[in-house]
Amino acid sequence: MCSDRQVPPGDLTARATIRNAALRLFAESGPEAVTVREVAAAAAVSPALVMHHFSSKAGLRAAVDEHVAHSFDAVLDNLTEDGIEDALTGGDSTSLAEAFVAGFPPGSPVPDYLRRLLLTNDPTGDRVFARWFAVSERVLTDLEAAGIARPSQNRKVRAAFLFVNDLAAILLARHIGQVCGVDLHTSEGMTRWAAEAVDVYSQGAFRAKEEDET
Repeated sequence: MCSDRQVPPGDLTARATIRNAALRLFAESGPEAVTVREVAAAAAVSPALVMHHFSSKAGLRAAVDEHVAHSFDAVLDNLTEDGIEDALTGGDSTSLAEAFVAGFPPGSPVPDYLRRLLLTNDPTGDRVFARWFAVSERVLTDLEAAGIARPSQNRKVRAAFLFVNDLAAILLARHIGQVCGVDLHTSEGMTRWAAEAVDVYSQGAFRAKEEDET
């Protein structure tokens, strides 16, 4: 049996503490490279307690995957309930990347973990991607209906284009920060990024050929 001293302070349950420690380690090194003993050490519990809660390393990873997916679901639920309405009434909460920043604290390991899920064709990554794309398409459809966005001959492709730009801002935030000096996982950084994105989307990034010839 494990003593109460093995339960880390400051969290509701030992299970959540172990899961969160695993999430951070999995995001940093990949699930395959992380051992149960390393997760236990990071959570300040015994390996036996990890096995007690999750039965196996596979069970622990399944719990982390479920937590990440549910975390994204919560962000997307908030966007579909509030963000679309804000967009249609002149608000500025139309970006999925902005919704992500509002839903996750700076330093969250979720972006790095999601990047690994997507690059390894993991089913959880596929599910998150598909749901996120569906929300992006719905936002675009509503913006077109409101006359805010120009209609597209291929709405799915345009929605995917807009979506992957938001996704890149999240998954490549560290790299963008290194070259641009902008931390996209803060409200200030996302405001700067969104201002440029809106300008490109509304005005275009390139001058028309006719302008060059006049």
